[in-house]
Amino acid sequence: MIVTPVGHGAYGTRDGEQPARWVERDRELAVLGDLARRTAAGHPGLVVVQGPDGFGRTSLLHTLAVHARRLGLRVLHTRADPNRRTLPLGTVRTLWRAMTADPLPDLAAPPRRPVPGEADRARAGVSHEALTEWHEAVRTTAARGPLLIAIDDVHEADPVSLRCLAYTARRLAGLPVLLALGRRDGDAWTPLDEAAMTQPLCRVVRPRPLTAPGVGRVARRLTGADPETRFQADCLAATGGNPLLVTGLVTALRERGLPLTGAGLDAAGDHDLPAFRECVIRLLRRQPPPTVRAAQAVAVLGDAADRETCAQLARADATTFARALSALDSLGLAHASSRTDGWSLTHPAVRNAVLADTPAGQRAALHGRAARLLHDGGAPASDIAEHLLRSRVTADQPWARAVLREAARKAMLDGAAARAVELLRRCVPDGAADARDPDLVAELGIAESRVDTAAGIRHLTAVLDRVSRPGLRFASLSALVGGLARTGQVDRAVTLLARHRSAMAGTAAGAASARLLEADMLMAATDNLDAYTELLNTESFHMDLPGDTPEARALLAWRAVISVCRMDHVPQALTAADTVIRMGGPTTDSTVTLAAAASVLLYGDRPHEADRAYRQLMDGTDAVRSQAYPTLLALGAAAGERLGALDEALRTTAKALRKTRIARATRYEALPLAVRLHTFLDQGDLTAATGLAAEMPDPRADDDWQWNELLCARGRLHLAQGEPRAALRDLTECGHRQRAWHRTNPAVSFWWYWAGRAHLAVGDRTAAVELGEWAVSLARPAGLPCALGTGLELLAEAADERDRLALLDEAESVLAPTRAALLLAGVRVLRGRALQRAGHIQAARTVLRKSWREAHSLGARALHAAAHQALLATGARPRRAVSGGSGALTRSEAQVARLAADGWSNTRIADALFVTRRTVEAHLTSVYRKLGLSSGRRELRRGLEPGTDAGSAEPPHPR
Repeated sequence: MIVTPVGHGAYGTRDGEQPARWVERDRELAVLGDLARRTAAGHPGLVVVQGPDGFGRTSLLHTLAVHARRLGLRVLHTRADPNRRTLPLGTVRTLWRAMTADPLPDLAAPPRRPVPGEADRARAGVSHEALTEWHEAVRTTAARGPLLIAIDDVHEADPVSLRCLAYTARRLAGLPVLLALGRRDGDAWTPLDEAAMTQPLCRVVRPRPLTAPGVGRVARRLTGADPETRFQADCLAATGGNPLLVTGLVTALRERGLPLTGAGLDAAGDHDLPAFRECVIRLLRRQPPPTVRAAQAVAVLGDAADRETCAQLARADATTFARALSALDSLGLAHASSRTDGWSLTHPAVRNAVLADTPAGQRAALHGRAARLLHDGGAPASDIAEHLLRSRVTADQPWARAVLREAARKAMLDGAAARAVELLRRCVPDGAADARDPDLVAELGIAESRVDTAAGIRHLTAVLDRVSRPGLRFASLSALVGGLARTGQVDRAVTLLARHRSAMAGTAAGAASARLLEADMLMAATDNLDAYTELLNTESFHMDLPGDTPEARALLAWRAVISVCRMDHVPQALTAADTVIRMGGPTTDSTVTLAAAASVLLYGDRPHEADRAYRQLMDGTDAVRSQAYPTLLALGAAAGERLGALDEALRTTAKALRKTRIARATRYEALPLAVRLHTFLDQGDLTAATGLAAEMPDPRADDDWQWNELLCARGRLHLAQGEPRAALRDLTECGHRQRAWHRTNPAVSFWWYWAGRAHLAVGDRTAAVELGEWAVSLARPAGLPCALGTGLELLAEAADERDRLALLDEAESVLAPTRAALLLAGVRVLRGRALQRAGHIQAARTVLRKSWREAHSLGARALHAAAHQALLATGARPRRAVSGGSGALTRSEAQVARLAADGWSNTRIADALFVTRRTVEAHLTSVYRKLGLSSGRRELRRGLEPGTDAGSAEPPHPR
């Protein structure tokens, strides 16, 4: 039998053509196949294939046509065209012509005689004569053999065609005709629907959404790979199981090279996905205007958009909007929030597609209306401001300007100065600063001082004397002084500071504000080498301030950190840091002040106290909002790494770098990268260290001090890779840069130790001895035990055999009272080897067993292996190490144990950690058990020597 494709957009199947490869459509295909077989046997049939666009409605009708042809049915197949909806018989005309050669009736001519129901039919523009002639054509064609009439998108048919089809649907009895209608969900009820759905023989087939396994089958057919289970579930959520969207999304991911994983799907929202975008747009363009407007409203308002606001933005009443949302939901494009009354599009890629298909002018207008609707509804300023930036609403309107300023203040509190600048520049266009409110321009200048210093200086200088609010005026002065120092204009900064002192002389508030300004200037100068050097030569750094006010403590902390870095009055600097930490706190002092004081303890070789200070600072402040947050985390991780807490250091540096693309790291991420690289090497994980170094930028490209330690870490990596000359290049450069920045304290960075090891590796013992003697000569009088012990070890490595043991004995005795567990374990391994070579076998075994256990407790695989080999060389047969010691303590137990070892009472510990005294007692009981201690805090310090949860490197040392 010949297949007759008819009508606009119609298609037929040719001999040998295969049906589609279906997924999860067995039930639907079985129903259609049974109906086709019954019609082939001479029985009538009526089926409505109803479902959303993209669910395979058209393909099911096409497959029915193929199957019917194979059964010997004549097939008439067409699709209703919305462009012909105004043409009478626009849909059935071609079907009719395919069934008869007689001319079609002239619908314009009135019927010859009235018939019952003529008035109702006249509204549809069809006469009874036309209806009977149409049905007679169907009946005559069916008399020649079984017939399938398949019409897709019947909801788009013209009224006359609907009346004709309804007339036949009521009169199928006795005819071998299968009438198959494809209908979209959600469209208005028509006379055909009324006629068809009320017939007893009518079957309704509703294609169901794909399941998660069905999504997996589609992905396998398209890519040949098995997607992970999470991807199947996430893809189902992102598409609503719509087969068209699933196919488009998987195809787009394949074209973009993204993996079929949950992470790959998460990343898809950041990419342009043409194949998926076209599927979304195709679906939307087939929907009625209210549905399209609803999709645009939800896309503009974003996730969990309020239903009422969305309806207002879409200019739809509640009933129409609810119907539109239901249509979007059935299409797999939107879903209701599980926790609010809001709605969201199913995936960022869907939102991107909807917005991309919205003309730019219309999109901007929608954002403008959304901003006003949200403002009138009391939404947060930050949400409203996002829409204002994307709209064409001018900031001349008072409400818009107020919103942008409020959002900018919030951004500054969150440490997002660049965002604040973007918001405020909308209020102060280029060249319009003089005509704007001075307070507004000052707010812009303060924000710009952190991201565009030159612009900030220009704006602040222009309005400083005209700012009305005293608090804002001082903030403007502070930002201006800092900006000038940061750009090397120290003379101007000092002049402003002197002018402020003069204007505020004789008042306590004036003295306090002047101290805070000076502290801000010192802090800002650390961003500019020339300015920093100039300040060191001109400013006084005496540390005799009482520390009784936050302003005095800020200045004291910065004077102390600068002094300890350049080895100037180190004991006084440590005392000043103790004062700041003892008298200050998160509620009165800034995060930067407390972090500077903690850094003094770190660089003053008191890492256990620095670690405690950093922990209290991170637990008690909102430091995450600061731009320097990664550096603060890195300094805390450095303190933990020096104590041997390597796993904790890795977790902390990962937190600091969680939003960072390593290849694009800035100076704020340089120190976390350095500590992380050091820690990998401490653990002996050369693979991880090499991988990290391959991603990170070249630290020599920028001369900010934060990059210095990354040079040191990379040089150390070269040494571990057996490339001592490459190591020397980086380490020597690091040393030059540290001296240029006046960071001459050997405890600030251990670049000199690794440079000494590199010199030894190339046979230059003299250079290694010079570096060791330099470190020892500075560390001994300043009381820097870790630097001193490390320097003595370097000298021992470079010394003759007869002098080595004495140097290592002294290094161990210096380090034993400290908590630098990793350093101490490494020195003990070297000392055990020296004892063994000197013939003191039993003493060597004792020392090596201790370091062997310590290294295992720290997780220092390379050091543990070195200790194991050294033990074997003494003839010992060490057993497999077991977990225990301080490495077995939980973080809370270790924190309580450290405070108890420092002499804190249980009550004081409970108050400091915001826990009950009973909790402290329970933690201490567990600590004593794990450390094998009977009781008493005198034993606790010794029990904690191996450090907390940690690891080690080859050779093992702190930085």
